[in-house]
Amino acid sequence: QVQLVESGGGLVQPGGSLRLSCAASGFTFSSYAVSWVRRAPGKGLEWVSDINSGGGTTYYADSVKGRFTISRDNAKNTLYLQMNSLKPEDTAVYSCAKRGGPIATRGFDGMDYWGKGTLVTVSS
Repeated sequence: QVQLVESGGGLVQPGGSLRLSCAASGFTFSSYAVSWVRRAPGKGLEWVSDINSGGGTTYYADSVKGRFTISRDNAKNTLYLQMNSLKPEDTAVYSCAKRGGPIATRGFDGMDYWGKGTLVTVSS
């Protein structure tokens, strides 16, 4: 069955960096676009970033553009999110999600599986 397991979250000071990982199994990882989404405390789900199956096309939410970088290693079945210049408003549970096809896009349409998430707390 499809499994998506996130890791790498933790407590970081404002301005700091973290790299999140998402280990995928149960499907042909290299054939599907994958995404990062987040949910801040008391708020709704926010789409963060997308990458297509081959890794050559990426999209970002305006709130993270220029600070976050999405990437993938299809040989390792792993998705990454490098987060730099972190702000307190980036505090959230970050989850990875699989799309139903190879094309990256913005928003939640087409997502079919999600991981449980990893908590990122940005605080001094």
